[in-house]
Amino acid sequence: MKLGFIVNPIAGMGGRVGLKGTDGVLKEAVARGAKPVSPKRAAEFLQELKKAVFEGEIEILTCARAMGEDEAKSVGITIQVLPIKIGEETTAEDTKEAVKFLADAKVDLIVFVGGDGTAKDILDALREKGAEIPVLGIPSGVKMYSGVFAVNPADAVEVVLAFVRKKAEITECEVMDADETAIRSDTFMIKLYGFLKCPFLPMRIQRSKQVSPETMDEKENQIAIAKFIIEEMQPDATYIFGPGTTVKCLAELLGVPKTLLGVDIYKQGKVILDVDEKKIIENVEDWQNTWIIVSPIGRQGILFGRGNQQISPEIIKRVGKQKIIVVATKSKLRNVEGNVLRVDTGDAETDAMLRGYVKVVTDYREWRLMPVH
Repeated sequence: MKLGFIVNPIAGMGGRVGLKGTDGVLKEAVARGAKPVSPKRAAEFLQELKKAVFEGEIEILTCARAMGEDEAKSVGITIQVLPIKIGEETTAEDTKEAVKFLADAKVDLIVFVGGDGTAKDILDALREKGAEIPVLGIPSGVKMYSGVFAVNPADAVEVVLAFVRKKAEITECEVMDADETAIRSDTFMIKLYGFLKCPFLPMRIQRSKQVSPETMDEKENQIAIAKFIIEEMQPDATYIFGPGTTVKCLAELLGVPKTLLGVDIYKQGKVILDVDEKKIIENVEDWQNTWIIVSPIGRQGILFGRGNQQISPEIIKRVGKQKIIVVATKSKLRNVEGNVLRVDTGDAETDAMLRGYVKVVTDYREWRLMPVH
């Protein structure tokens, strides 16, 4: 089987530094101290793939240097490099050109490492070529609202193996278009961009994000959750607020501002808005008395690793699992795929720490115990 492999080396760099994406702000991300995310994710995938496949079972075609070749060399896996020129700073056009070469090479599957923007570029290139090659994403962006992504690199390997051995269903998956400029202005604008064919394996592929319904019942449920959390809050504690409408409702009842799509710090009636990883570490004085309040992404059920990378593995470890408060309305939990929550922080130790079970506040003085995978 021929597998095309594309790495977007800049995807996800805007996450920990609070830019809510990398499109058009790469220089600012670097200036804020952003580090590449995709190379590690790509290497994890290739390392696991190398262990799992038989010799000669898969032929991998990839791009030069940071778009695939470097990661393959780092794990010692044999690849064929496409004859396309890659600039010092990669662009969307590099991804599109690679897809066209892979289509001409008649690959059976394209695996890419990136986010929603990379998925859009691949869809555009396949449309231009008139090709319908199945595509699988390995998440490394800031936002992964589309339904073409495996939950993590290890799950991506399981999907590839199922596809190779004809045990995966091919289905149409949504590619979502999120307006990063609007998101940086704290306005959630997302729309369906199109569909890609995708190998599907239950529990290994994440569904596209589901937006919270704007109904009276939903709002009342959020208010009930917020009232209970406020009653339980410690007056001298520091709270790290994750994104989302349920957490924003909590801030409204506290009488303080809250970014809908950012991460904020709350302590004793004062708020530091839209913080990144560095600002969180600088402003938290007592980690023993610091809590994280977070809500899972609709339908995907992901707690950490999608849209809240500012709450990094380092911060999660400092706070500890016991001081993470998970909130979600009943309708949101009902729609979570597989009835499990997920974590994908990019750090195996942190993910292992978070696995098990967590209490989710679902109403006033109501909890539900949920497994975390």
